[in-house]
Amino acid sequence: MPVLHVLNLGAGVQSTALYLLARDGAAPCDAAVFADTGEEPAAVYRHLAHLLALGGPPVLVRSADRLGDDLLHGRGGTGRRFASIPAFTRGPDGRVGMVRRQCTKEYKVEVVDRTVRRELLGLKPRQRVPADVTVYQYFGISTDEAGRAERGKRRFAGVRHTVPVYPLIDRGWSRADCVDFLRDRLPYPVPKSSCVCCPYRTNPSWRHLRATDPAGWGRAVEIDAALRADGSLVTRGFRQQLFLHRSCVPLAEIDFDALAPHTLDPLAGECDGVCGV
Repeated sequence: MPVLHVLNLGAGVQSTALYLLARDGAAPCDAAVFADTGEEPAAVYRHLAHLLALGGPPVLVRSADRLGDDLLHGRGGTGRRFASIPAFTRGPDGRVGMVRRQCTKEYKVEVVDRTVRRELLGLKPRQRVPADVTVYQYFGISTDEAGRAERGKRRFAGVRHTVPVYPLIDRGWSRADCVDFLRDRLPYPVPKSSCVCCPYRTNPSWRHLRATDPAGWGRAVEIDAALRADGSLVTRGFRQQLFLHRSCVPLAEIDFDALAPHTLDPLAGECDGVCGV
């Protein structure tokens, strides 16, 4: 198999549009890979089930482990012990910061790469990709997120066998264009793909999760509390307490109805565009 076309399916608006383009024959796709953290909102799993039933390119749903369980037990997806999500902290001076992020790499990027190598290319662990093989990885990143595409290109710069492709940018499509494309192709709006425990959620997103997905909200509250539990391995090495919300207040105690959409500065960084595009 000298050429392989693989779609990184986050099950958000953009990657869903790209998957349906592939289903229509308007974009190449040998297979799509959905890297499942085990912590998506219920609406995303319903949406994924709908995509699987459409009869398009095969979708491989693969997972490193359930992210929330790893946090509750104080381990990362690779077995290392650290808080792998970018949780918030407040220092003695009152300044808010974020801890190191590893979740995208361990639970998304590495899952896709492992699936491509072992299942689609049939390679054994540590076996080199044959020199004549080229893997085109397709990302649902639109024109209004072009910066993420540039970061992706830099990430693949030293990988000789993999070429990142951004068909939506090539088409000049924004996220709004994707929404218009999907409007007549799906019987519902595509839900936003984002872990229920993702610290990058905005206040409206937290409020929506609480109102529409009680199980997902309960899971987020459980994980948030576990970040500060006495004796928790996930807090080892941190002097300050960890929180899912940028206010550094326990999630269960926040009155989201009284908060503005963006109460605090979003700090440095954002979702890499791999999780849910």
